[in-house]
Amino acid sequence: MQWQLRTHDICWNGENGGINLQWLLDSNRVLVSAVTAAVTAQLLKFLIYVVSRHEPRYDRLVGAGGMPSSHSAMVVALVSSIGYQYGWRSGEFAISAVFGLIVLYDAIHVRRVVGLQSRYLNLVSRSEYVADIDRDFPEFVGHTPWEVAAGTIWGLIISKFFY
Repeated sequence: MQWQLRTHDICWNGENGGINLQWLLDSNRVLVSAVTAAVTAQLLKFLIYVVSRHEPRYDRLVGAGGMPSSHSAMVVALVSSIGYQYGWRSGEFAISAVFGLIVLYDAIHVRRVVGLQSRYLNLVSRSEYVADIDRDFPEFVGHTPWEVAAGTIWGLIISKFFY
């Protein structure tokens, strides 16, 4: 199926008063599903932080780490959308599943350890024995298994919404 982008597809449409982006959804539903999962997971991450800590922290809208994992949500939405669109036995699904497992492993193991190391480095750098360091290392980097599981479930929900 081939599509053609016309100027009026992305301009204001007088009929419905909004922007017609149906061509994007029709042309790449897999991509839209994955990006939607990531963006909405980031919004959830911000809202959960505000509710649990009773203060907004706006870097949670774009930052790594926290509940739910937007990386997990994005990659699971991508993998499951590919499964819905191309079939669960397709080569496309197999490739994306391997890629997805690497991302999930990285979120739980590698990036979590980096976050824990940053926390300890920040404690050491604030001690009286270390010269002043002008900035802290970011501690919100990785995820707990629960945060990755929540992102995984969110990615599945979002991809099912598109299929």
